[in-house]
Amino acid sequence: MKLDVNALRYLSKDDFRVLTAVEMGMRNHEIVPAELVERIAGLKHGGTYKVLKNLLKNKLVHHDSSKYDGFRLTYLGYDFLAIKTLVNRGVFAAVGRQIGVGKESDIFEVATEDGTVLAMKLHRLGRVSFRAVKTKRDYLLHRNSYNWLYLSRLAALKEYAFMKALGEHGFPVPTAVDCNRHCVIMSLVQGYPLVQVKQLQNPDDVFETIMGLVIRLAEHGLIHCDFNEFNIMIDDDEKVTMIDFPQMVSVSHRNAKMYFDRDVECIFKFFSRRFNLSYEEDNDECDGSESETEENGRPSFLSIQKTAGFLDKELAASGFTRKDQDEIEKLIEGGMDQKDPTSSEDEELVEEGEAPDEVNDIISVEMNALQIINQQEMTTSCNDGERLEEGLSSCDPSIGCEKETLVSGEQDGSDESDEGDADGDALLVKRLNKQRKRAIAAAHGRTRLLASRNSYKDKGGKNSHNSKIQRQALKW
Repeated sequence: MKLDVNALRYLSKDDFRVLTAVEMGMRNHEIVPAELVERIAGLKHGGTYKVLKNLLKNKLVHHDSSKYDGFRLTYLGYDFLAIKTLVNRGVFAAVGRQIGVGKESDIFEVATEDGTVLAMKLHRLGRVSFRAVKTKRDYLLHRNSYNWLYLSRLAALKEYAFMKALGEHGFPVPTAVDCNRHCVIMSLVQGYPLVQVKQLQNPDDVFETIMGLVIRLAEHGLIHCDFNEFNIMIDDDEKVTMIDFPQMVSVSHRNAKMYFDRDVECIFKFFSRRFNLSYEEDNDECDGSESETEENGRPSFLSIQKTAGFLDKELAASGFTRKDQDEIEKLIEGGMDQKDPTSSEDEELVEEGEAPDEVNDIISVEMNALQIINQQEMTTSCNDGERLEEGLSSCDPSIGCEKETLVSGEQDGSDESDEGDADGDALLVKRLNKQRKRAIAAAHGRTRLLASRNSYKDKGGKNSHNSKIQRQALKW
């Protein structure tokens, strides 16, 4: 939708109050009912429907009466709310021409009161050209329901955070000024997209600079994931600037190697196609170490170490898990302990003055105590199993026969086996007792279901399922 800010100067406080009420109602409504808008706005003298009619005329809201009478914000209304907030903050005072358009954003020039020109990026997710946001981006995380305005807001917040952190660490990125809703204000880059550049005075130097940025990002724990000629700006002095950061992920992401190799492949293909660079010659002239390059001269993701920083942790980049955070905290506190916990306990006992033989005696005593406890549990479980078997054998003679045959088989086996086999037989008896308990509990459970107090509710005739259950229960 084309941004026309001429209507912004004619909107009153009541108009923005109702527009904000629609925005608040969209937190839990896809289409906000008109009654809810009126209740949230709370205008003193009423007139909410008149204001909605004016907003509808300027295409700031959309009316939908398919299910019920309601309204929802449009991207133009969301733009007006963000621009109004930033103007009130004093970030800028005028909106100029459009200088860029992409599959998920529009870029405009804005000017401050002292005449400084900045760039305003409005995220517009949900366009026909790029609607696979849920599969291509991780803005939603664990959420299931969403709308495009909310996704645009998440993308803007993410880009602002990445841009500010990268600028503080010395990366060539635009200066982040402010952010509100789906709008990001940044410094204007005086340059051109690399895709529009036909000739370079030093293409080799520019290529090395760009590849150095890819490696440097990975050393800080981040991967751009869309590092190509469309997201690289270059000025007349061949100074490189990176743009577009919402899709950045951590090097701990499960697909990090694929994203890294794709970024490298995009740069290699563009420079070979546009400036006819040969990789073999660059590999011989390159000053980089062998650990940073593969045989064909391309950087290897596996050889890059995250030594420069932990930006993925600070920014909670996609793919950075809680496990990685715990490991980093251990490294910061003084390094991970690679020793076994048993060895550390032995060292503590030795420090207290106990000899290694005494330590072994303590461990053996603890093991014997554990074995005694296990034997007591086995005997109690066997006694319980015998009691249950006696009750069950009185009901069913077949179970008693099976028990006698099993006991006789165990006696024969115990006569032939050694003392080591006796322990195995005890474990076998324990497992069989558990299985018998489960079978007895299942049998009791079936009888309870058959004789439940709701079995009298017979909604069918004589041949219905409930009547069969009743007759079977009477037999029991």
